[in-house]
Amino acid sequence: MGAYLLDWVALFFRWFHVIAGIAWIGASFYFVWLDLSLRKPPQWKADKGISGDLWAVHGGGFYEIAKYKLEPEEMPKTLHWFKWEAYTTWLTGMAMLAIVYYANATAYLIDPSKVAFGSSIGAISTSLLFLFGSYFIYEVIVRSHLGKNSFIFSTIIFILLVIACWGSYQLFSDRASFIHIGAILGTVMAGNVFFGIMPAQRALVDCVRRGEKPGKEVADLALQAKNRSLMNNYFTLPLIFTMISNHYPMMYSHAHGWLVLVYVGIITAIVRHYFNQKHLDNHKPRYLVIPAVLTVLLIIWMRPAPIEPLPAASSSVATAPAANDSTPPTAGDDLAINAVNSDGSSNASSNASSDVKSNENVTAEAIPVTASADDAIMNVVHTRCSTCHAAQPTQQGFAAPPAGIIIQTPSDMKIHKDKIITAVQTGYMPLGNLTQLTDAERQQIVAYTSGL
Repeated sequence: MGAYLLDWVALFFRWFHVIAGIAWIGASFYFVWLDLSLRKPPQWKADKGISGDLWAVHGGGFYEIAKYKLEPEEMPKTLHWFKWEAYTTWLTGMAMLAIVYYANATAYLIDPSKVAFGSSIGAISTSLLFLFGSYFIYEVIVRSHLGKNSFIFSTIIFILLVIACWGSYQLFSDRASFIHIGAILGTVMAGNVFFGIMPAQRALVDCVRRGEKPGKEVADLALQAKNRSLMNNYFTLPLIFTMISNHYPMMYSHAHGWLVLVYVGIITAIVRHYFNQKHLDNHKPRYLVIPAVLTVLLIIWMRPAPIEPLPAASSSVATAPAANDSTPPTAGDDLAINAVNSDGSSNASSNASSDVKSNENVTAEAIPVTASADDAIMNVVHTRCSTCHAAQPTQQGFAAPPAGIIIQTPSDMKIHKDKIITAVQTGYMPLGNLTQLTDAERQQIVAYTSGL
């Protein structure tokens, strides 16, 4: 029941997060477009302090938009603020981080092969330190003299984000590492609103209310707010990618997943730059050609290795060893024996018991037992995969099979063939390798499934 209720809580906050994110990013797209699309106004407007104006048509009507350089002639009776979209998106995003990755840290946050955290608390503490530590570094830089030079500042931030991508992959699970970079971007964007954009807007509004002309300090705040807003705009597409990345294990489960993330970040930022230049009437197709070429190169680089399929109908033969036989069974024999024993079809133990009861000195002979490839593989699947991917999962923390995928029969594996191959081959599944799927078993599942 606890996992079931947690799924409902996760659903609510994810839905809320997506809605708020659409509103926030939509506002970012609109206002950057608006600011970059403003044109020099006629002189009579310039005399009133208007620095740019814009005409638009939408919804069956004309809109005349004017931007004052600093302050209007008088305070308008109704003034709309844009802030709650950012705050709500960040708060619901942090709630999702806690619900999905902190509440079930062993499955989603921790990868024992990278860092053996002593407890979930240790992993969660590291996560929070990584997140807010990264933001603290950003805020120090943006407030320093380095933040006044756009080229130097952008270069430093890019280098730090590359380091953050690499660092997240050393600390957390592959999936969690992508989310942490998204959380850093989201925190920086929300911080830009709270610590930069809103203070500038309040300072401007206060000057107008007092009937004072904004001084240099307020003008500097306004310029910094504009720069922060533009930075948020360039972060939007990389942020959206990290938000949806959990659906694509081929990306974050790649052997060089952190580099994939950097690569995608560059591609999406260039795409955003194309549209920003387009808003300025600078039509430069190369800013679309470059990311297109980079995407093709990424696809080629990430292509999976060819798979040698196993015949689905092949069979294996295993024998039950005699009581005095010291020859150890092979790994394949163990697999087949276990599969048969799980069905209760082995007669070896009952024969041995019968021999003891009759006190007959009879040497037990090996009894051949056959098991199909289906039986052998499904034994592995039931042990390593079906604890989560069952109609009623037995794995703690799962009220329903992830993504609604049920894997309990060979037919189920055939239906989800492509997803299984990708998830198992990349190491994405099982999550955090909770069920300790071995490399040999992983190869067996991939080879078997590819032959279906």
